[in-house]
Amino acid sequence: MAPALRSLLLLSTVLVSALPPGRWQEASPGDPGVRQAAKLAVRHYNQGSDREEIYRQVRLAGGARKQVVSGMKYDLTILLGRTLCKKGKNVIRDDCELRSPAPLRGVECNFSILVVPWINETKILHQACSQESLVTEVTDISSQNQKIPSTKPEDELVEAVTLFKDFVTIYDKRYKDDEEAGRRLQIFTQNLKKAARIQEMDQGTAEYGVTKYSDLTEEEFRTLFLNPVLSKRPPRPMKMAAIPTDPAPTQWDWRDHGAVTAVKNQGMCGSCWAFSVTGNIEGQWFLRKGSLISLSEQELVDCDGVDHACGGGLPSSAYEAIEKLGGLELESDYSYQGHKQSCSFSTGKVSAYINSSLEIPKDETEIAAWLAHNGPISIALNAFAMQFYRKGISHPFRILCNPWMIDHAVLLVGYGERDGTPFWAIKNSWGEDWGEKGYYYLYRGSAACGMNTMCSSAVVG
Repeated sequence: MAPALRSLLLLSTVLVSALPPGRWQEASPGDPGVRQAAKLAVRHYNQGSDREEIYRQVRLAGGARKQVVSGMKYDLTILLGRTLCKKGKNVIRDDCELRSPAPLRGVECNFSILVVPWINETKILHQACSQESLVTEVTDISSQNQKIPSTKPEDELVEAVTLFKDFVTIYDKRYKDDEEAGRRLQIFTQNLKKAARIQEMDQGTAEYGVTKYSDLTEEEFRTLFLNPVLSKRPPRPMKMAAIPTDPAPTQWDWRDHGAVTAVKNQGMCGSCWAFSVTGNIEGQWFLRKGSLISLSEQELVDCDGVDHACGGGLPSSAYEAIEKLGGLELESDYSYQGHKQSCSFSTGKVSAYINSSLEIPKDETEIAAWLAHNGPISIALNAFAMQFYRKGISHPFRILCNPWMIDHAVLLVGYGERDGTPFWAIKNSWGEDWGEKGYYYLYRGSAACGMNTMCSSAVVG
């Protein structure tokens, strides 16, 4: 398919969704859809003409209209001027000079064009041209386009289409058909606006925009990747952790001390609770036993009878399940599948165990002190800003990221400052192609997004 046609098809998918059906709408000559439709109309004229010269567009002579029908219908009246180029084998040229500046010989044609993007079809429904005559007033289309810029909504649509094409390529997105692709483009376009609003309201240094989740509705994102159980069920009571009496260092990061495994990916499964817990135990095992091992989340998804696998769970319940099972297998022995299976846990393959678990106080200064002395902490937070987070220190307003709506479990691995802005360093479980190589940086000092409401750790003897 020609690049011009592909562009028109994609643009029309967006435009069809933006216009009311049935009514003719006036369209600017600078409308990207009109410009692409005009190119296709001129090409159609040259291919069917018996004249030996190539004709090119001089201007839109009678305005332009567009209408949503079974696709996008364009009604254009175009003044075509004779150029110095001969057809030969190539009738598709945009670089031909007009035969003379004025008077110019040309024809005026009315075209009706139908574009149906979801079946990749373009039809010239109607073409009617006048006899060739002298044209005394010439306004070249190149200068016309400079004088009539695209309207702001059209600029936004063009930008959205360009970003969506890059998004599909970068994240290797595949949709079942053109209709689904069109729907995802509409969602993507709305999400660009939502990310921009989050950006405007953020109090930190974060950048929000296109991520691998930009083609999902908020409901889809919550269902596939978040954890509704966290705000619906109270955690299991645990003993309160003792806070170190020594002052905490000004900054600390357990990645620098070998206590954190590589970023993992929970896939389309609400199993963040399992990743948060295994990350904590991996750090505790390293600090107590001297070796960093990657532990199995799938074992918890399959064998924890209290939590709900991909439907969500609580770290406090997961600790109890691990104690009852007798420990965790290695990731390499019980690999992650991203959906619940029958439990195949083997006590003979246990590589790490825990003795109990602790609740960590909600004061952020105490959280920092405990973390620096004792290792990474399992926490939960409100993931309000995370769907579109790209980098920087996120600091949403409390009213937008309230602490009583926590819905995602993660691993707190460190804290510090960037250019005077304090942050928490958080290991997520959405792969390294999200955020800052899989990490989320959240403002420290205001209990942002409820990050202090459910802090805990396993105890390794």
